[in-house]
Amino acid sequence: MCGIVGIASTWEQVSSILLECLRRLEYRGYDSAGMATVSGGRIFVRKGAGKIEDVDRRLNFSTIPGSVGIAHTRWATHGPPTDENAHPHIDCGGRVAVVHNGIIENYAEIKLWLASQGHVFRSDTDTEVIAHLVEEGLRAGLEPYVAFKQAVSRLRGSYALAVLISDTPDRIYFARKLSPLLVGLGEGANFVASDIPAIIDYTRRVIVLTDGELGYVMPSGVFVERVGIGPVDVHSRVMFVDWEPEQARKGGFPHYMLKEIYEQPRAIADTISGFGDDYVRGSETLAGGSVVYVAAAGTSYHAALYFAFLATRLARVKVVPFISSEYESYAHAATPGDALLAISQSGETIDTLMAVRSFKERGCRVVSLTNVVGSVISRESDVAVYMKAGPEIGVAATKTFTVQLTALTWMAYKLAEARGEVDRGEVVSALERIRALPGLVGEVLEKYEGWARELAGEFSTKQSAYYLGRGLALPIALEGALKLKEIAYVHAEGYPAGESKHGPIALVEPGFPVVFVSVEESLERKLRGNVEEMKARGAYTVGVVPLGSQLLSILDKAAELPSRNPLLTPVLGVVPLQLLAYYTAVERGLDPDKPRNLAKTVTVE
Repeated sequence: MCGIVGIASTWEQVSSILLECLRRLEYRGYDSAGMATVSGGRIFVRKGAGKIEDVDRRLNFSTIPGSVGIAHTRWATHGPPTDENAHPHIDCGGRVAVVHNGIIENYAEIKLWLASQGHVFRSDTDTEVIAHLVEEGLRAGLEPYVAFKQAVSRLRGSYALAVLISDTPDRIYFARKLSPLLVGLGEGANFVASDIPAIIDYTRRVIVLTDGELGYVMPSGVFVERVGIGPVDVHSRVMFVDWEPEQARKGGFPHYMLKEIYEQPRAIADTISGFGDDYVRGSETLAGGSVVYVAAAGTSYHAALYFAFLATRLARVKVVPFISSEYESYAHAATPGDALLAISQSGETIDTLMAVRSFKERGCRVVSLTNVVGSVISRESDVAVYMKAGPEIGVAATKTFTVQLTALTWMAYKLAEARGEVDRGEVVSALERIRALPGLVGEVLEKYEGWARELAGEFSTKQSAYYLGRGLALPIALEGALKLKEIAYVHAEGYPAGESKHGPIALVEPGFPVVFVSVEESLERKLRGNVEEMKARGAYTVGVVPLGSQLLSILDKAAELPSRNPLLTPVLGVVPLQLLAYYTAVERGLDPDKPRNLAKTVTVE
């Protein structure tokens, strides 16, 4: 969602570097941007609504003086996206500047108290109260770090904070609760950031902060402490990030999304090579549950639904997938004998985190599947299982979804093995087939990019579309519809094909596009009937179908996958749909990397 970066350096000027770091955070989604530095005992602030390039054109960020500074991209929560509501926020005297991700739940009562003390507010945001709270401590004669800690102690809600105080011009103060934040250790500079891509050009050594930790960075060092416990040994917490900087760039592709679609063979191969003890322990933990609940949001929910379908069949266990934001309804039914699988690409999705905590309170064992080592959800799980997708910059999930499907396929087999429902030979055979996925995905990309580009010309003129599937194809159809909707702004609905005659078919008229996804030959007879129903009403029918499918003869246009194995076809089937959504967005003159109103990681409820 919002993005934070801060640099405390010995360099002559950091504003131009902060600007580059901000650009690395654009993928998180934002509506305004700003920067603050400290120089000569003064804090300099420039900020405004709009894209980074537009705000920079107006304000010229790179001319701000100072070797220590913070910067921010904001996605509006409290108050509309205006110049005044953009971060950083300052206090009355201009001694304090604050950038913040999250929501301060008790800001209204704090604001009333501060106003009674004479503080004047310039914005509608919850964040601004933090600057004034720090100022209040400084007025009382507190040392800056003590004033900062006192201010943080009064906050309720979620926050990742980076704060400048002009009295200590070589420090950036930070604190974390629920919202992601990390420290980067560099040469001649130390960093704070909300995400690794912001600083990967400057350091690969990071410390992922945990809830309740706060401290400060200086050019010469880092201090971290945990509330109520004391100082933290930061050297024992240093992680080395093995992503290449180019992985966080476009690499010659016109958009990050297309680059990441083409990275899928490598990401899947890396994930398969990472099938290790964490997958075994995670699957065995789930196997011990009387009921297995699966919490996820957005694209990850479609992966959760796929896992539920597959695991129910293979392991003969009751699996209940649900959308994370509805966790309260499902948590009431959970018992200490149950298990929860939490799926989150970022490991920071707030609704999924709340589900994890709610189920743990009821005595459930929790397994997580995430893409970020050390993320809050992975840390709070009993078993953390990791994908190996690498950084995903585009807002619309692509490679993380196919990697999730790959990982969950293996987990479903290991779960079934742990429950005694499949034997070792079947598991070994499944792994051999899974290992074929990277090469097969490469074939699909080579064969169907032109197909998708051509089809996008047709879809770009449409207002609506249906995506229909049965069985394991349903989650793929749902994901295909979501992709078209979120980046091409074409209203698309994913439905169980058998449900289409119970209402949706009323909208079908000549030329209405209907996409059919098939991954299981055993369901094609029924799906053929659905195709014929739509064709009888003039629908333009498109299919993504297995090798040799009986549907090829009746569809108007089809992508024939290079396999008929239902263990592989779900992963293969989503790739043409990703390409179709991408090229439809491009055909409509849209930027698929920055869909309006969307954020990469949702860190507020």
